[in-house]
Amino acid sequence: MLFMADTTAGVQFTALGPDGPAIDGADGRLSDFYAYPDDLQTCWVRGNMIASLDGGATADGKAGGLAGAGDRSMFALMRHCADVILVGAATVRVENYSGAQVPLAARHARQRRGQAEVPPIAVVTRTGVLDPDALFFTRTEVPPLILTCADSVDATRQRLGAVSEVLNASGPQSDSVDGATVLKLLAERKLFRVLTEGGPLLLSQLIEDDLLDELCLTVAPILVGGSGRRIAAGAGEVHTKMRPAHLLSDDEGYLYTRYVRAR
Repeated sequence: MLFMADTTAGVQFTALGPDGPAIDGADGRLSDFYAYPDDLQTCWVRGNMIASLDGGATADGKAGGLAGAGDRSMFALMRHCADVILVGAATVRVENYSGAQVPLAARHARQRRGQAEVPPIAVVTRTGVLDPDALFFTRTEVPPLILTCADSVDATRQRLGAVSEVLNASGPQSDSVDGATVLKLLAERKLFRVLTEGGPLLLSQLIEDDLLDELCLTVAPILVGGSGRRIAAGAGEVHTKMRPAHLLSDDEGYLYTRYVRAR
């Protein structure tokens, strides 16, 4: 086992493996476990989700209801590594999103990697119906990107153009947002390191369109029962093989998995 401490959160993480500390890339720095591939020229999409032991994606209606101190630390770390944070509009509303908050040390690390100090948040929304007075628009250092469909783009620009950049992300269908077009728009802005935080519909779309490169799934030591959603909830069904990259745990019993698409 390899022990790593996140001193800011007061959480100790442990890298688990069959041969103890002999884990590829393990040097005691948590950020090394979540580095994106070097020299990206196209988008690399990482999903970060949390689920209960019995497969629930929420507690009390929110993913944040499952989180512990370690998961919140991981959530922040993955944001600090990303060029852009991609989310669905329902997640923004339900979780009451604001802009990304990046502390000074993380800003310096981002500058050394050639990244902007603060990653923008890009929202996928078919209708463009978002409240311009919400924290998402008023508590942010970087204006968000609104990725909507051709049928809604003009009306969305009228409502949100003063507080965001509104983009037409339709593909062949003018009444829907196309995942490949979303990534094309992000790549045009050199936002290659993509972190998606869901929700379930957006994650499912990325999976079904074969656009998800890796999934970081936190398993919370909690049972929620009920008939709540899974982390992905769509109409399509695929069979995408993934390979394990690492498995971490913390002192509260949370497990942090990282799986990369098998190629």
